[in-house]
Amino acid sequence: MELLERPSNNFIDVQDFMDRVVGSYNHGTAEKGLPADIFVARSLIPSGTAALRDFSYIAPEIPEFNPDNCVGCMECVVECPDTAILAKALPVSTLEANLGGLTGEGERERQEGNWAKTRKYYDVPQRQKQEPAMFGIFIDPTKCKGCAECVEVCGDHNALRMITKTPQNMAHYRKSFTFYRKTPETPAAYIQEKILADMMLAERSNLYVGGAGSCAGCGEGTAIRMLCAATGFQYGPENFGMVASTGCNTVYTSTYPFNPYLIPWTNSLFENAPADAMGIRARWNAQGWGDKRLWVLGGDGAMLDIGFQSLSRMLASGMDIKVLVLDTQVYSNTGGQASTSTFMAQETKFSYHGKAEGGKSEARKELAQIAMMHPNTFVAQTTCAHMNHFYRAVMRANEFRGPAVIICYTTCQPEHGVADHLAGYQARLAVDCRAFPLMVYDPEKGDKIRERTSLAGNPSMKEDWYKHPKTGEPMDFIHWARTEGRFSKHFDSNGVASAGLHKAQEERLRNWHVLQELAGLR
Repeated sequence: MELLERPSNNFIDVQDFMDRVVGSYNHGTAEKGLPADIFVARSLIPSGTAALRDFSYIAPEIPEFNPDNCVGCMECVVECPDTAILAKALPVSTLEANLGGLTGEGERERQEGNWAKTRKYYDVPQRQKQEPAMFGIFIDPTKCKGCAECVEVCGDHNALRMITKTPQNMAHYRKSFTFYRKTPETPAAYIQEKILADMMLAERSNLYVGGAGSCAGCGEGTAIRMLCAATGFQYGPENFGMVASTGCNTVYTSTYPFNPYLIPWTNSLFENAPADAMGIRARWNAQGWGDKRLWVLGGDGAMLDIGFQSLSRMLASGMDIKVLVLDTQVYSNTGGQASTSTFMAQETKFSYHGKAEGGKSEARKELAQIAMMHPNTFVAQTTCAHMNHFYRAVMRANEFRGPAVIICYTTCQPEHGVADHLAGYQARLAVDCRAFPLMVYDPEKGDKIRERTSLAGNPSMKEDWYKHPKTGEPMDFIHWARTEGRFSKHFDSNGVASAGLHKAQEERLRNWHVLQELAGLR
């Protein structure tokens, strides 16, 4: 194909890219007549192009907001993997001024229906002699994939429910989101930094714009958004860069020409992202950019398996680089093969469950314990469902001057055999049932391992198993495995668990005992 000529200085004409390239893909004409150009030749995608991607056609339902039931907790905004639901708190006078400029029959009334009077943003500021604010929730119909995770996390508040899409309500959603975009940013006075969920009210936190090609409800997408939000809120987009290992995360975030990041981002090979990051860190330091935050992203395959040596070398170097491991316990990107993060007894490709073998026979590799043994390394094991634990881990990692590793449990719905809306629910259950305990290891907390290690956030920390508060039933590994398709063959027609699954449960309990001992609880 013809290679289009570009100016000799090789600067990217971003607007031309948006109009010509992204426009052609959105209209479905790119493969028929779009010529190759310098962007393809150099594997470049301008930042934030995925904001123009439209997923409104892929799901029959969309969330509907009921402001009367909203408490402003922000959980729906934080947990959405696609940046499809956003919020804003505006002083009453500011909102009134913007509503007053609306024209069209009934438009003002429809837009007023997106705003709630909550105790958090209205009553509390009013008591503090500050102008009260209205809290608005807005769904972007072009980014929502209909996973309904927002409805799940809203829970008993019932401020969200799924409704069927119609031409009429979709037109309303588009107008409402346009109104959201045109209104001012939430004033800093209404963002309570002690309430970590509030970070996503600040525009500097929303550095992952949605439009990524991830599966509906993807557990990884939420983790990436939360990482970007916490780091962006602390340091701003100009002080934040990322190196990603080949995997699901790089496939759905760089499906040409769509890039959801508003930060400098590069995709390295499956096995060497930490080494790539070491080169970038060294260059940044030489330029006097030592305060810029640099994160490495990778799945459990990239960080526990083929890229483990690169990760270990990076940790041993002592360089100020942070790592987020998206732990799905399986090679999701290449069809669901087993990794060393896969649970014992789990069925995957290459660890099939059949007459001779009952799923994976090896014990799971524990990256957290291995990383702890490297010099001066901050380590955390967390989930997006434990929102404050996740945010505190990321923020502490950013403050820590040295290497840091955060291992995040990230549900892969197709490979785990769970419904689209249950990424957070299953992650929380995995913690409750000791499949994936929360932990933090901070070298600056003391000289002894027990002083540095915290299991705060796990239920019944001194006990073997947490017991269900209503039934008294032990919430053990088998209880959790019963809820996931990857363990379904271990249960007979009467629901009795196999010997192999009991062996896996014993292995998880031994791991829990090790963590208890490290934290000084045994």
